[in-house]
Amino acid sequence: MGDEQATNGKPPDPMEAFRGLRDSYLDAWAKAMVETVNTDAYAQSTGIVLDTYLSASSPFRAAVEKAMLHVLEQLSMPSRADFVGLAERATNIEMRLDDMDAKLDRIEILLTKPEANKRKANPAVKNRKQNKGAK
Repeated sequence: MGDEQATNGKPPDPMEAFRGLRDSYLDAWAKAMVETVNTDAYAQSTGIVLDTYLSASSPFRAAVEKAMLHVLEQLSMPSRADFVGLAERATNIEMRLDDMDAKLDRIEILLTKPEANKRKANPAVKNRKQNKGAK
């Protein structure tokens, strides 16, 4: 009897109606929210709420930051400012190393060019070096 009620080879699912109802409900809410959020009035009211929140919370935020800095100092732990300072120093060192690497590359090119030019100009120098290596 259960096989007779099966559709497409699957047993009937009593929750299917509820899933369909849920999906249509969520689709209706999604459409309504998209229409609401895409209005200028919503953007303005959200901006006002955020500005009010930021204005009201800034004194508390400053107090919390000051208290956290004091606690970290008492625990001998680094603060955000300490990490920022270290990051700036590391960046400075990295930039200096890059500059030194570029200068060393230029020096190497300058030092290797005359040797190549001497070998091309005087093949005897090249032959002497090869003969020394063979001995």
